[in-house]
Amino acid sequence: MIVLGLESSCDDTAVGLVNDKREILAQAAASQIEAHRPFGGVVPEIAARAHLDKIDLLVRAVLDQSGLTLDNIDAIAATCGPGLIGGVMVGEMMGKAIAAAKNKPFIGVNHLEAHALTARLTNDVTFPYLLLLVSGGHCQILLAKGVGAYERLGGTIDDAVGECFDKAAKLLGLGYPGGPLIEQAAKGGNEKAFDFPRPLLGRKGCDFSFSGLKTAVRTKVEELKAQNLFFPIPDPRSPIPHLAASLQRAIVESLEDRVKHAFGMIDVQPTALVVGGGVAANSRIRTSLTALAQKHGVPFMAPPPALCTDNGVMVAWAGLERFRLGATSPLDFRARPRWPLQELQAGHA
Repeated sequence: MIVLGLESSCDDTAVGLVNDKREILAQAAASQIEAHRPFGGVVPEIAARAHLDKIDLLVRAVLDQSGLTLDNIDAIAATCGPGLIGGVMVGEMMGKAIAAAKNKPFIGVNHLEAHALTARLTNDVTFPYLLLLVSGGHCQILLAKGVGAYERLGGTIDDAVGECFDKAAKLLGLGYPGGPLIEQAAKGGNEKAFDFPRPLLGRKGCDFSFSGLKTAVRTKVEELKAQNLFFPIPDPRSPIPHLAASLQRAIVESLEDRVKHAFGMIDVQPTALVVGGGVAANSRIRTSLTALAQKHGVPFMAPPPALCTDNGVMVAWAGLERFRLGATSPLDFRARPRWPLQELQAGHA
């Protein structure tokens, strides 16, 4: 069984091919970072136009890499939400067009489920597992019970952790995307230099809050600038590495605390602690959660960093997981900007 996956929900256009042996047959992607960098974030119209320009070329590239044709593919999967609706529709319509032209089944994939299931491709993890889903637009903890079956234990009440990284990076003058730049800058800093808040730390439940943390960074930067103590990198006097390291530590401790609470909220022993989404590429977060998983007697699993960020492989795999359960989508299946995982049903879109 071979499935083609199309991803266009934000600022990465990506295509992937996988089979039911958990093999990645081919993948290709086009980044839009340079197009959005001047704006310090993703501009939806620019993103949609870039997806439109690239997606057919990426489909051809993946087929060339694999030596396959569309006739060799069993099903077409495309992200149908959640995400920036203009971009989502580009991948959705391309997927439907291929499916219609080649008389292949179409599977509308939930972008969050694609992240949630990636560890089953890369690590062969079995259900149920505890899942921390962290990205630019999402931050939640779930118990993954099966394909389409997710119990939400907690989520952000304001900003997602990835958004916090991005906004803080902009305040520090590091640019976009924020997560990797904060992590890189933090390597040269003292993570105890600034005492940033850990919102909701120690409170019951698994909800997150990062808005106040972002505000604390802005306040500290303004204070340093007013005192003429804010110097850009690579000035050796620059506080930016210390600010980045202190922020990263606050985020890591917040995530760790919430996940620790999640272990106490479930009545089953999870097979693993899994982290997915773009922020899961952060090595400091991985190290912290690995230690936490060990304390609870379960393995820590995370896809390789390249498969944590948005990619076509994860969409193809999520489509394959659904397809082998007999779940397909009609060609009038509608894309949606919001699509909570709790609205999914096992084996159905």
